[in-house]
Amino acid sequence: MMDISAREIQERLNAGETVRVESRSAEDTYELGRLLGEGGLPGQIYTLTGDLGVGKTVFTQGFARGLGILEPVNSPTFTILREYEEGRLPFYHFDVYRIADVEEMEEIGYEDCFYGGGICLIEWADLIQEILPEHSVQVTIEKNPPRGFDYREITLRKREKTEENKEPDIVS
Repeated sequence: MMDISAREIQERLNAGETVRVESRSAEDTYELGRLLGEGGLPGQIYTLTGDLGVGKTVFTQGFARGLGILEPVNSPTFTILREYEEGRLPFYHFDVYRIADVEEMEEIGYEDCFYGGGICLIEWADLIQEILPEHSVQVTIEKNPPRGFDYREITLRKREKTEENKEPDIVS
C-alpha cells in the first residue's frame, strides 16, 4: 500500500510538513495505523478527526496492533477512555464524541494520559481543541466518493505553531 515508513512520516512531520496518504481500502487504513503504532514513542498524542464511518476505529485498531496489543479494540464511545496495558507501551484510546464540556476530561484524569509514558489516540479531538498539546499529531480521514467507495485521504500534520506548512505530497 504505502511507500513510506513510520520514521519517514515522523521526520516529515518534525520538519513541519503535512503528509497525505491515500487509502484504497479498510486494510490500507488499518496498515497505516499499524505502521504508526510500530513507530510510536512514549508521550506521543495522535488526534483523529473525520465523519462517522470514515475509518477512525479501523485506524485505531491497526495502531493498537502496531503497539503489540492483541485484544479487541473498539471505540470507547460511552466510557470516553479505554486503557490498554498489554502492548510495548501503555495505550490510551479516547473517544470524546459525547463530551459535553471539556471539564469532563479533567474528571477522567486526561493529564495523566497526555503527559505520561504512553501513547494517546483521541477520536473526535476537534471537540477538545483547547486542551490538546501543541506537539500532538492531527490525523484527518476523509472520504472522496468520486475516487471510490472505500477511498480515503488521510492527512497527518503536527499541531505545532510553525511557519506555513509545505504543500503535502500524496503517498500511495
